[in-house]
Amino acid sequence: MKFVLWLILFVLCWPLALLALILYPLIWLVLLPFRLLGIAVEGVFGLLRSIVMLPARLLGGRAGARDSFFVKPGGNHRPQSGFALWLEKAEMADALQPDRGR
Repeated sequence: MKFVLWLILFVLCWPLALLALILYPLIWLVLLPFRLLGIAVEGVFGLLRSIVMLPARLLGGRAGARDSFFVKPGGNHRPQSGFALWLEKAEMADALQPDRGR
């Protein structure tokens, strides 16, 4: 789609189309450090969130903050520790595995 738009621009105003063709990679190179900085900042915020949430998870908090918004079918949702959630997921994953010669 971008190529078709560029072809239309080339037909209507070829100097502007050639200028855009030359400047696009240069602008991409100028903006690349900001993109890398954004990735680094996102990683730092993720690390800080993990550090802040670690005591709650070690003391039996939920595995994720969004767990409280989801209720299991049947309406009998009870708060579980992180280990209980992990065990439940492991049992579910084990139940879904095909029987390998047992």
